[in-house]
Amino acid sequence: MTGRQRRAPLRAPDVVGNLVALLLVTCAASATLWPSYQSRAFVIMVAGGFLLGATVAVLGARFRWPAWLVILMSIGGFGIVGVPLAVPARAVNGVLPTTEGVRELFTATVLGWKQLVTIALPVGDYQALLVPALILVLGSTVVGLSVALRSAHGELAVLAPVGLFLAGILLGPSRAARPVELGLAFLVLLLGWLLWFRWRRRAAATRLVAAQSTRTIESVSDRRLAGARRLVSAAVIVALAIGGGTAASIAVPPTGVRDVVRSHVQQPFNPNDYASPLSAFRSYLQSPTVDETLFEVTGLPAGALLRLATLDSYNGVVYSVGSDDAEAESASGSVESGSFTRLPYRLDQSAVDGDDVVLQVEVFGYTGVWVPGTGQLEQVVFGGDTAVARSDSFYYNDVGGSAAVLGGLTRGDRYESRSVVPTFDGNLADALPGSALLPPVTVPDGMLSALERARQAGQGPGERLQAMLADLIAEGYISHGVGADEPVSRSGHGADRLTELFTDVPMLGDAEQYAVAAAILARGLGFPARVVLGFAPDATADPAGAVTVTGADVTAWLEVQTSADGWVTVDPNPAVREVPAKEPDDPTVVSRPQSVLPPPVVDTEDPSDAPPPDTSVEDPPAPIDPLLELLFAVLRITGLSLLALFVLLSPVIAMVVIKSRRRYLRRSRGTPAARIAGGWREFADTVTDFNGLSAAGMTRAELAESVGGVPTVGGTPPVVFAGLVDRAVFAPGPSSSADADRVWASVGALRRSLAVEHTRRDRLRALLSLRSFGRYAGGRKSTRGAGIRGAGAES
Repeated sequence: MTGRQRRAPLRAPDVVGNLVALLLVTCAASATLWPSYQSRAFVIMVAGGFLLGATVAVLGARFRWPAWLVILMSIGGFGIVGVPLAVPARAVNGVLPTTEGVRELFTATVLGWKQLVTIALPVGDYQALLVPALILVLGSTVVGLSVALRSAHGELAVLAPVGLFLAGILLGPSRAARPVELGLAFLVLLLGWLLWFRWRRRAAATRLVAAQSTRTIESVSDRRLAGARRLVSAAVIVALAIGGGTAASIAVPPTGVRDVVRSHVQQPFNPNDYASPLSAFRSYLQSPTVDETLFEVTGLPAGALLRLATLDSYNGVVYSVGSDDAEAESASGSVESGSFTRLPYRLDQSAVDGDDVVLQVEVFGYTGVWVPGTGQLEQVVFGGDTAVARSDSFYYNDVGGSAAVLGGLTRGDRYESRSVVPTFDGNLADALPGSALLPPVTVPDGMLSALERARQAGQGPGERLQAMLADLIAEGYISHGVGADEPVSRSGHGADRLTELFTDVPMLGDAEQYAVAAAILARGLGFPARVVLGFAPDATADPAGAVTVTGADVTAWLEVQTSADGWVTVDPNPAVREVPAKEPDDPTVVSRPQSVLPPPVVDTEDPSDAPPPDTSVEDPPAPIDPLLELLFAVLRITGLSLLALFVLLSPVIAMVVIKSRRRYLRRSRGTPAARIAGGWREFADTVTDFNGLSAAGMTRAELAESVGGVPTVGGTPPVVFAGLVDRAVFAPGPSSSADADRVWASVGALRRSLAVEHTRRDRLRALLSLRSFGRYAGGRKSTRGAGIRGAGAES
C-alpha cells in the first residue's frame, strides 16, 4: 500500500504525536542559537515561528496543497508575522507591522546573515538580526512536519531540525557552551522521534490486518505488553547512544572552540587600516590641543584612567592594535586582539571581578575613531542627532577593551557606557605570569643590560618585574620636549629611540617611551604585557561631577597579565621632577696618582684535586622518520574515524546482536518441542519484520496463508511448514531432535526466500526493525500440551 493511501485521511494521533516530537526537537536545535541572542524576544520568535510553520504544514497536509502553495503560504505568513516576531522595534505596540519594518524584514533575509556573523554576541533584538533565526525555525518546522505527515518515508523529517541544529552552531560564537550535554539531549530526542515513527507504522499495519480479519488480532493486555516491550527496547537503544556519545566525548574531549562562520568573515573595522594611536602621543601635548577641552566625563571615579586604545603588537617601529601580519596573528593567537565586532545589545561581564561604572561622555575638541572608556564594556548608548549613525558604526574588542567608531567621533557626540572596572588587591611581587598569547617581540640591544639586571634582581617572576619597574621609575626623568624650557626629548618609540632612552644619561622621555620600554622588558621576563594609551584626568572624589579632559591629560601605561588576577594595570612612568644636567658625551679624564699595591698571592691548586674534564658528548635527538610520522597520523585519524563510526552504528550493531542471540537461544535451548516452537516463533518474527503483519491471534495456518506463496529456496512453502510444526507439536509421542533440526532447516530456507522476494533496502529495514520485539509471534509461553495451539499467539 502506498504512503499516500496509508496517510489519507490524516489521523489526529499522527498529527499530535509529530507536533509534540517536532516541538521538542526544535527547542533543542534552537538552543544552539541562544548564545547569539540571549533575550526574551528570541524565545517569543521561536514560539511564533514554530506555530506559524506548524499551521502551514498541517493545513497543507490536510488539504493536499502542492509544494509551491505551501511555500507561498509560508512566505505570506512570514510577511505578516515577521515584523512583530523578528523586528519588534518596528512594530506598532509590538504587534502591527510598519512599512519600515516590512522593508527591514525582507532586506534582512538577504543581508542579515552577514551582519549576524560580524557583530558582537549576544545581539538580542537589535535591528532585524532575529530574521535569520526566524527563517531557520520557520523553514525547519514547515519542511519537517510536512515530510512527517505526507511522506511515505516520514523518518526523513528529522533532517530538518538537524539542519537547524547545525546552522545554529555555524552562526554562533566560536566558543561552545555545554556542547556535550546539548548534543546528547538532541540525539536522544531524535531517536525518540524515530522510534515513535516505527511504533505508529506497526500500529497502522496491525489495523490493516484487523480490518481484513474477522478475529480479534490483539487484546488490551497484548497491546500493553507489546508497548512495554517496545519501551524497554527504545530505552536500551537510547542508553547505548548516550553511552557511545559519552565515551566518545571522554576519548576525544571537546576543545570548547569551534571553527564557525564568523572565524572566516572579514570584519568591517580593521585597526591596521589606521596609524598607531600611540604615534600621535606628542600631538596631544602641543598647542592648541594641550589646553583644549577634548571631552567631558561624568561618573569617573577618583584616580580612574580613561582608555583610548590597547596596543599589543610591536614590530620594532610602532606599537599597534593587533598585527598586520595574518600569519603571525594566527600563529600567536593574537587574532582576537585585533578583531572588532559590532556591539548592538550588551556584553556579559559577570565573570569580571570589579566595580560597576557608568560614564556619560560628551565630545568637544576630540576627533578620531577610538572611543574613550574604562574597564570592560557591557553596554553603550549614543545620544544626540548622531545616535543612530554612531550606534550602527560602533565596534568593540573585548580582549583588549578597545572601542572604535567608523568615521570617528566629532564635536557634539554623546554616549553613556556601562562597564566593569577590574580591581587588583594583590602584591605584584607574588605574581606569576599569565597564559595570554601575544605576537613575538624582540628586545632592542640597548635594553639587554637592563633586562639582565632585572632577571638577577629577585627570586620569583613577580619580584623581578617589580624590580624592573622600580629601576625604570628611579632612573627615568620626564620630558616631552615640546616646551622651550624642557630638555630635548625625541618622540617615537621605535627600537632606536628605546636604545637612546637606556643609553643616555640621564634617562629622558615621557609615557610614550616608558610604557613601551616597560612592556618589552615585562615580555622579556615572561609576563604577557601590552601598552594602553589614554588619559589620566584630575577626577574629583564625587563621581557625579563632570571632569574636563584636555590634551595635557594624555598618558600611557602598562598592563601585565598574571595567572591569578588577569590583566593588571601598572604605571611605569617616573614622577615629574627636575632633570639633572646631561653628562657630556666625552668627559675630561682627571689623572689620579696610582697606589703601589703588593703583588697578589698566587694560589696554586693541586692538579690532582681538580675534577676530570667532562668529555661526554650528549647525543643529539634522533630525527623522526617522516614515514613513521605519517603512519602515526594515518593511524590516529583512522582510529578516530572508526570510533565515530562505531558510535553512529552502535544502535544498529546492538539490534543485530540482540536478534542473533534470540535466534541462537530458540534453536539450541530446551527440549525438541521447545526448539520446534522456537523455530515457528522465529519464522513469525521474520514475517513481522519484513511485512509489518502482527501474528497475534492468528493460527499457524492463517499466518502461513497471509504470507502467501513465497518462492522457496530449497525449502518448504509456508503452508506446508505450518502443518509440519503442527504435527510435531500435537503428535502423541515426543518430538525428536531430528524433527527440530528439520524445522529449523525449513526456517532458514523460508528466511532466505523472504529475503530474495524483497529489495536490499527492505532487507536492511527488516534487520533493524523493532516490530518483532513489540509482540513475539508466539504470545504467552505455555506447555507443550496446551499452550502452543495458537500459532500466532505463542512466544
